[in-house]
Amino acid sequence: MKMNNKHEYCNEKEKSTLYKIGTFAQMNHVTVKTLHYYEEQGLLFPAFVDRENGYRYYTIAQMAVLHQITALKMAGFTLEDIKKLNSGTEPAAFLSHKKTEIMTKIAELTKQLAMIDRYLTDDHFCPDTPVLVKTIPAVIAATARNRIESYDDLFELMPKMGAEMERLGCECAMPEYCFTHYLEPGYKDEQILIETCEAVTEKKQDTQTLQFREFPEIQAACIYHKGSYNDFPRTYAAILKFIEENGYEICGNIRESYIDGVWNKENEEEWLSEIQIPVRK
Repeated sequence: MKMNNKHEYCNEKEKSTLYKIGTFAQMNHVTVKTLHYYEEQGLLFPAFVDRENGYRYYTIAQMAVLHQITALKMAGFTLEDIKKLNSGTEPAAFLSHKKTEIMTKIAELTKQLAMIDRYLTDDHFCPDTPVLVKTIPAVIAATARNRIESYDDLFELMPKMGAEMERLGCECAMPEYCFTHYLEPGYKDEQILIETCEAVTEKKQDTQTLQFREFPEIQAACIYHKGSYNDFPRTYAAILKFIEENGYEICGNIRESYIDGVWNKENEEEWLSEIQIPVRK
């Protein structure tokens, strides 16, 4: 599938009609700069180059080569791909590999379109809170386990935990990462066993109220939640639907990460949390 021929230097034109580079470019609706670039890349050399003035000339026969380059580019081939074909790579195998690449991209785009269609039919969809699957780095955390009467007790637990961390000389990791685990399966609205966690730079000696441990890196489906914690169920419904529809399996304790809350935002509508659910395929 070789397309290029080395040019020759000449002082006199051969009998076949030669066209200056500018004319040849106009005939093929490309720029002179493009023809120079193809020459540099070894894809299309001029038929002749005048030794005296450096003028480049092309023939009608070379139009087929140029058109082939253009057609392959339209099919998604890069110039590097075309160079490989030109250097003797088996065309059938190369084209088959390229077809597989394109089919993979089509599958990815089809998946994206399906997600957009779901968003369009979801009356509660907010474009600011898509579900993303991402890696959450390993952290060292100060942790405290408690059984609380209701979720409102969290507002009292967190300051107490912060005071104990300060007493022990803990330094919070940056960026700050505070989250809660729910340690029993299923939803409960009372007598809830939780583990509150705050990322720190190093472990300290365990106490009666605080224990220090390392959490490994995880892959998690994540979604932001803006506003009151009372609206968490709707956000949970969205992320769990995503997990089910995309073939993921939950493989660890769900985390609720608190970014902004009562400690720095008076208005509940400005509270920002992130639900993080460990998943695997």
